Amino acid sequence: MSEISGNASLPTEDVSRLADHLFRHEAGKLISVLTGIFGINRLQLAEDVVQESLIRALRTWPYAGIPKNPAAWLTQTAKNLALDRIRRENLFHDKEPQIIAFMEQWPSDSATGESPMFESEIRDNRLRLMFACCHPALSPEDQTVLALKILCAFSPAEIAKAFLTTEAAIAKRLTRAKQKIRDEHIPFEIPAGEELSRRLDGVLQTLYLLFNEGYKASSGDHLIREELCQEAIRLGSLLAEHPAGNQPRTHALVALVLLNAARLPARTDSEGNILRLKEQDRSVWNRVLIARGMQHLSMSAAGDELSAYHLQAGIAACHCAASDYESTDWPQILSLYDRLLELDDSPVIALNRAVAVANVHGPQAGIEAVDTIEKGSQLNSYYLLYAVLGEFEKQLNNFPAAIDNFRKALELTELTSEQLFLSKRLRDSEDRNLRIVA
Repeated sequence: MSEISGNASLPTEDVSRLADHLFRHEAGKLISVLTGIFGINRLQLAEDVVQESLIRALRTWPYAGIPKNPAAWLTQTAKNLALDRIRRENLFHDKEPQIIAFMEQWPSDSATGESPMFESEIRDNRLRLMFACCHPALSPEDQTVLALKILCAFSPAEIAKAFLTTEAAIAKRLTRAKQKIRDEHIPFEIPAGEELSRRLDGVLQTLYLLFNEGYKASSGDHLIREELCQEAIRLGSLLAEHPAGNQPRTHALVALVLLNAARLPARTDSEGNILRLKEQDRSVWNRVLIARGMQHLSMSAAGDELSAYHLQAGIAACHCAASDYESTDWPQILSLYDRLLELDDSPVIALNRAVAVANVHGPQAGIEAVDTIEKGSQLNSYYLLYAVLGEFEKQLNNFPAAIDNFRKALELTELTSEQLFLSKRLRDSEDRNLRIVA
């Protein structure tokens, strides 16, 4: 098999990056096929087989070289491992010949054509499986966590960051969700017709968090993981074109991700350092994406529905419409945040609102807005709380307080680019404080 043959070996770090990239793109596809064969009650088997395929890649590729078709290598390895498993389990003894025949006919090339479907069905494999994960028998949070883990290959740690909770809590939630699926015999099926509409909100939330992880990664060396942003845009755009997904809130979400993605080229400098909004070169913002985003925002205005996605897209539109930071319509942004808090009283939204308050009424008002956020909230271990307070105190020339907050923020972030950014803000505050003391 020429597609399985290896190339020259590469450093382990390069292999690890490639394997991670492939795993995120291929894991959902492989798990979906294996789950279709063995049933939803064998979801753990499917996940284990795919995980073992990745482990074998990390062990083999640094020495044997990266295959010419890495995705085909992973697929073939998953097939072999799955066949080994069923041969060892008496449970599948009677069905073994049929399963093996099916597995042998399953092509290693993951880019296979799809079977014909009715117009009411979802054609994209990953999007279809997101609907399958978002079964109404599961809680909305369980739906999203399951989809992010199985289909987006998010780790429990990454999911925990998205939900502002602990990795242990997410691991327990995943275990409970899978147990509920097994105990209540919840079918892992591809819905169609009206059932698609019932599951739309869970899919939208999954796409929203998928984009967010790409827009600002929760860990690693890089702030942006553009491939996740692009996948969220692709899936969201497909969903908006489908009769079941052609809803105002879908268009609002697509508008939001497009308008935010348009600013990606300006979020870091040539060395990968974070640039604040006021420091960004707006000439490199993607005007094509902005135009597409504005079009979807206009389409989202149909009917009387007003979702959180509408308001967030409106905020993003205000930023994209401003020719520079000083001309940003901060009063309008603050008004949108006020309405957003009425729909979603998330402490993260309240923190973002505090930034808008500071831009309208000054940094002291921003600090007071932060103080109104519920004490002991999820924000206490969130680095951005202290980064925001540090900026407010710095603007007030209260450098000792700014230093304390920047240090706390630095302790809480794991992302290399954010650590570098916060270290720079901390050093600047320390230098200015020393000049005042001297």
